[in-house]
Amino acid sequence: MSKIVFLDRGTISRDVEIPRPGFAHLWHEFERSTPGQVVERLQGAQVAITNKVPIQAMHIEALPSLALIAVIATGTNIIDIEAARRHDIAVCNVPGYAETSAAEHTLALMLSLRRNLCEYREQVIAGAWQAAGQFCFFNRPIFELSGSLLGLIGTGAIAKGVAARARAFGMSVLFHSPSGRADTESVALETLLAESDIVSCHTPLSARTHGLIGEAELRAMKPSAILINTARGEVVDGDALCTAIEEGWIAGAGIDVAPVEPPPPDSPLMRISDRPNVIVTPHIAFAGLETQRNLSRMTIENIEAFMRGEATNLV
Repeated sequence: MSKIVFLDRGTISRDVEIPRPGFAHLWHEFERSTPGQVVERLQGAQVAITNKVPIQAMHIEALPSLALIAVIATGTNIIDIEAARRHDIAVCNVPGYAETSAAEHTLALMLSLRRNLCEYREQVIAGAWQAAGQFCFFNRPIFELSGSLLGLIGTGAIAKGVAARARAFGMSVLFHSPSGRADTESVALETLLAESDIVSCHTPLSARTHGLIGEAELRAMKPSAILINTARGEVVDGDALCTAIEEGWIAGAGIDVAPVEPPPPDSPLMRISDRPNVIVTPHIAFAGLETQRNLSRMTIENIEAFMRGEATNLV
């Protein structure tokens, strides 16, 4: 009977019931796990399920029973893929599952920042509307999405989902492919940064994309532009972003991810998190309940397919 261990069940909402595989198995789950607990908790397991708990070479070498690592996410940078390959351990993920949820979250950040919704809400609470003495009150610029140019860094399912929704709002769209993938819609990063009113990151984390948006890139953006990052925290240089906001290189930022999660209180991201032109959300772009249900179902389907000898979504 196969032993299945879910290392960080707490990364999926308790409102989501995770289906069980249709073969005989023993199921063990933990709310969260530290790297130091990985080997102990996976002893004797054939299948490991992980969202954000790293499984590295030192873990893999100590787990002779392990046959499959099922990542209940798209990004697999937490797994030492080469070590897994050396030990004949399969790794699967769930690509493109968050297209709807992540795309809607991205649009929500765009709308909130372009219309200064957070600051207006705070001013209403503080009584500024009543103090104005007229039917409307506005002391911050409000920009429409319609007619704006959106620059998308990435050409995958989520980026294309954002593009479809942005076009429905009347926006024009540019793409940049960090991987160099041939795409008739892709432009150079320099072009995208210089021309876009909104720049939004939707790319996996890799050696190529680590620190992709740094000081030079932020300075290349329009002073009226905003930056959105719902990809991975390390794609954007946190110190450079902090300076860009403080010195007004860009007009604002919507950030859903951080290099260390949760971010330390003294991190660059938290230093600017209370500014009215910055929205920080706690890595929830993927977290629509419908999306989490699909993610859980597809992860179990990956496991079942592997056990049948018909492995799917192998990395």
